[in-house]
Amino acid sequence: MIESYKGILGIVFLIGICYLLSKDRKAINWRIVGAGMGLQLIFALLVLKVPFVKKIFEVVASVFVVFLDFTKEGSKFLFGKELMENIPAHGFIFAIQVLPTVIFFSAFTSLLYYLGILQKIVYGIAYVMNKTMQLSGAESLSAAGNIFLGQTEAPLLIKPYINDMTKSEILCVMVGGMATIAGGVLAAYVGFLGGTDPVQQQLYATHLLSASIMSAPAAIVASKMLFPESEPDKIKKDLVVSKEKLGSNVLDAISIGTTDGLKLAVNVGAMLLVFTAMIYMLNYLVQNSIGSWFGLNDWVRMSTNGRFESFSLQYILGMVCSPIAWLIGIPNADIMLGGQLLGEKTILNEFYAYTTLAKFKTDQMMSERALIIATYALCGFSNFASIGIQIGGISTIAPDQRSTLASLGIYALIGGTVACLFTAAIAGLLI
Repeated sequence: MIESYKGILGIVFLIGICYLLSKDRKAINWRIVGAGMGLQLIFALLVLKVPFVKKIFEVVASVFVVFLDFTKEGSKFLFGKELMENIPAHGFIFAIQVLPTVIFFSAFTSLLYYLGILQKIVYGIAYVMNKTMQLSGAESLSAAGNIFLGQTEAPLLIKPYINDMTKSEILCVMVGGMATIAGGVLAAYVGFLGGTDPVQQQLYATHLLSASIMSAPAAIVASKMLFPESEPDKIKKDLVVSKEKLGSNVLDAISIGTTDGLKLAVNVGAMLLVFTAMIYMLNYLVQNSIGSWFGLNDWVRMSTNGRFESFSLQYILGMVCSPIAWLIGIPNADIMLGGQLLGEKTILNEFYAYTTLAKFKTDQMMSERALIIATYALCGFSNFASIGIQIGGISTIAPDQRSTLASLGIYALIGGTVACLFTAAIAGLLI
């Protein structure tokens, strides 16, 4: 019970951080803050505590599980039936089991966008946020779009309005992109967190989907506290989705989605390869210098009961970020590992952190409660690399806002991180 109530302290702490870092504390609209936190809590209660709603989300989450099977059929054709059906004998193969899911789901999302189905779903969610939080139409649409689309794809929904947006609105768009994940990578996370067990796949699909939706209002809360609106006369409340389509026909839309998915999959694979190698290289240097000279390797191994094998970057990240892990409700026994995950997500990326989380799950190094809360906390693109991605991606469709995007990069990272932690803390209260 005590573990659950720590989340209340965490929420107060996160609101305090946003207040202290705010550009204009006197201009903070506390009605928006209250409405946003209320939406998060109501949604969490519905999904995690109301059987009927929980069942609906489990059905939606099962779609992601089915998509894994569809992807597997395509992978059989590409990599061979014998290899795909004997994966357990070979061990987990990331490039074959995860990356194809990113490509397929990207293509499917592009198809839904072309057909206008995705826009209708986004409009419904945006309408609720627009009415309850009194946001501009563009802010609402972008925040809702980020639940399904990536941080550079969601702004396409509001392309005609971006050049005329205020700084507060631009930050809201950026934080929304940092605080959520795209559908393609969500399906991939389901694949390696759930393993080959359909029950576990559906469990994590439900939590990941819930996290992405809960983080949409949380992103608005964080951004509107960090940079309150100072130009209300420029706000346009109209809720109009851009009519722009991806591709000239169905096949073209699928082709565009496939190409984008391939670029993302290759990018993810390359980054994980390089980051993993760099971490091992740096750990080798740290362990064989400071760790060895001062006896820290043995001390770390003994003091953590073997959870950390030596003085390493993972240990340092765990130490630095463990107070945050404690505040969002992760049990005391797991806060070092939780801190490591939070540090890896921010400094490297969420994909790397989720691979670490999958390892913790497989090796039974964390409790079930800690695994679920960490799943919520990591569910967002908030890392340093995303600052460059957003500046480059959004400025291509709104060149006049490039300097604004660059000036708000760090604020977007802070806001996105805070939003994910809000979501994790609320989930921790209810689990």
